[in-house]
Amino acid sequence: MNDLNKIHPMYQFSLKAFSVVFQKAVRKAPPGESLKERVANLIDSITFSVFQYTTRGLFECDKLTYMAQVAFLILLMSKEINQVELDFLLRYPAQQGVSSPVDFLSNQSWGGVKALSSMEEFRNLDRDIEGSAKRWKKFVESECPEKEKFPQEWKNKTALQRLCMMRVIRPDRVTYAVRDFVEEKLGTKYVVGRALDFSASFEESGPATPMFFILSPGVDPLKDVEKHGKTLGYTFDNRNFHNVSLGQGQEVVAEQALDLAANEGHWVILQNIHLVAKWLSTLEKKLEQHSEGSHQEFHVFISAEPAPSPDGHIIPQGILENSIKITNEPPTGMHANLHKALDNFSQNTLEMCAREIEFKSILFALCYFHAVVAERRKFGPQGWNRSYPFNTGDLTISINVLYNYLEANSKVPYDDLRYLFGEIMYGGHITDDWDRRLCKTYLEEYIKPEMLEGELLLAPGFLLPGNMDYTSYHQYIDDVLPPESPYLYGLHPNAEIGFLTQTAEKLFRTVLEMQPRDSSGSEGGGATREEKVKAVLDEVLEKLPDEFNISELMAKVEERTPYIVVAFQECERMNSLTQEIRRSLKELDLGLKGELTMTSEMESLQNAIFLDQVPEAWNKRAYPSISGLAGWYTDLLNRIKELENWTGDFALPSAVWLAGFFNPQSFLTAIMQSMARKNEWPLDKMALQCDVTKKNREDFSSPPREGAYIHGLFMEGARWDTQTGIITDARLKELTPSMPVIFIKAIPVDKQDTRSVYPCPVYKTRQRGPTYVWTFNLKTKESASKWVLAGVALLLQI
Repeated sequence: MNDLNKIHPMYQFSLKAFSVVFQKAVRKAPPGESLKERVANLIDSITFSVFQYTTRGLFECDKLTYMAQVAFLILLMSKEINQVELDFLLRYPAQQGVSSPVDFLSNQSWGGVKALSSMEEFRNLDRDIEGSAKRWKKFVESECPEKEKFPQEWKNKTALQRLCMMRVIRPDRVTYAVRDFVEEKLGTKYVVGRALDFSASFEESGPATPMFFILSPGVDPLKDVEKHGKTLGYTFDNRNFHNVSLGQGQEVVAEQALDLAANEGHWVILQNIHLVAKWLSTLEKKLEQHSEGSHQEFHVFISAEPAPSPDGHIIPQGILENSIKITNEPPTGMHANLHKALDNFSQNTLEMCAREIEFKSILFALCYFHAVVAERRKFGPQGWNRSYPFNTGDLTISINVLYNYLEANSKVPYDDLRYLFGEIMYGGHITDDWDRRLCKTYLEEYIKPEMLEGELLLAPGFLLPGNMDYTSYHQYIDDVLPPESPYLYGLHPNAEIGFLTQTAEKLFRTVLEMQPRDSSGSEGGGATREEKVKAVLDEVLEKLPDEFNISELMAKVEERTPYIVVAFQECERMNSLTQEIRRSLKELDLGLKGELTMTSEMESLQNAIFLDQVPEAWNKRAYPSISGLAGWYTDLLNRIKELENWTGDFALPSAVWLAGFFNPQSFLTAIMQSMARKNEWPLDKMALQCDVTKKNREDFSSPPREGAYIHGLFMEGARWDTQTGIITDARLKELTPSMPVIFIKAIPVDKQDTRSVYPCPVYKTRQRGPTYVWTFNLKTKESASKWVLAGVALLLQI
């Protein structure tokens, strides 16, 4: 419990609160026939009570992390699992630079198989997968492999060993496998996710224990408080229930309400306390003061939104520690979200507009649109480049606008409506141009004249319903909406695999960071923390090449062409990075030997190396990357090699690895500059044209006469069909297929062909957003809007 605040500063628990839960659990534990049985009952009751008490205040996305951490620590203490295997699961030290011999496993997975096979318990796993490829393929490609038995003798492995194998071959199913693991080891009651009844939590609160609601957008937890108050005779009318909404200078009112309620045994709700930062310490003192000697029936309910980032966190520890924390989160999935969007209206709403059919059709389409944009967030950067606080207010105000426009116009002003919804109501939140394009494209697809012909599909298999009454619309959703899948959002099913894989990676990274510091001692036969760090440190220093000698290189060139300028800039930035790596590691080495005092900077470097993360000080001087330290360093050495080859004679490589640059934009700009000089074209009237070739890097022996061949790009959300030379649907489980070599040259803007192309954003990493590089126009037979909704982009690294 104590470590949870590393995940979120709202998760604060005090020893006092813990001991109250502990005592209650002891009283609740059933008696036993023998001492042994009684102890087992006590342990079970205490563990589960604490687990429930804690989970109630966690966000959905952190519950599995906490559940896994509890299970791993219990099993480590009872010596049921092996520290080395757990270490593999959390770190995933996959071998770099290997290629998979089987078509159903990626290179990344094969690197994991090789790493596992080097452990005694998994010897020959690699040989077995190659030898019995058919059996393994069937297992790997099943819908829910976590429910299937592993092939051959691998099915007899321990639960943790099976989890390690799942992490390697189906990372997207591993969160489900972890849930099954906890169920198998701790029991079913730990994984059934029923929300605790409000009255049960209320029982545990009292004058010294407020109830603290952690708010989520679009959820009102206070309905529960009012409903429960009514049954116990606490209402606004009875004057024994006070509701204060903070933020409009209501602090004095809140203090008076607390004093009165503490004396008389009333209930007080303090809403949105995060809006009054300066007053929070006063509130903390007030609650402390009234926690003793107050009326027994005195109850306080507090609500606040969590800060968007840990630095913005302002709620005092004392308030959080002593409260019962409760999270209420909006529903997940399209089905629940669409019902919830429709719940904002009623039969009366549907009847209010004279132009009933148009009004109802657009209202339903807007509800679908609202559910889509809210729920698309779960797909991470492939969903939206940035996260936006769309809320029900956006929807209700859009419906008011719709009503006013339909009443005032004889024809439905589709363009005006889409503009208002997409640029102002919803668009008002949006700060990224690509996200704006996405929002606009959804509205173009959902709100258009075809709506009234009963032919408009909101998603495959989901027609926009015709004219119905309010209850029938809800019924229609239940009967006709297809099961939850990325198709409902216009995305490819691969988007879900990507999103589940990243969820799993985040889960293990968080659990790894929460491991007790001293557990890496020589228990379980693993090396100590210092030994592990020292080994990585030596290896990095040994492989790190010398810096580029810039003045020597400069003496080699006669004319500083745009390309050569880029090469020098890249060498300088690379030097700045390798200097920092060498300096900081040598310093840490002396620190580990005891010849220098360890500073906090050295500590964080050591910590990063131990957790296989790229140290912050290196990151600042590097390029965006989402790899762990081992993968990042392999990549760094490749970039240096590429630069050495180029600066050997400064001839442009036959095919340029665009991802190898700190600043790929500057290379693309250099293409424009050198062609502008050659042809005497004005630079500001030029654009890049990109032609995707049918060849790979090996097929080129010399650069083109003008422009450049670039290689090493990947497509996400779709794939490139080399035969027909257009974008086409991705293959299942092929998340980021690689692109052939692309020929980039500059042309005058007015010569650009903009018909049948999809303007495709190019990003440096899968984080997208701020890593945007350029836009490449790619040929497509289908409408560009399909690829916009599918979140199709080119990536320089995966």
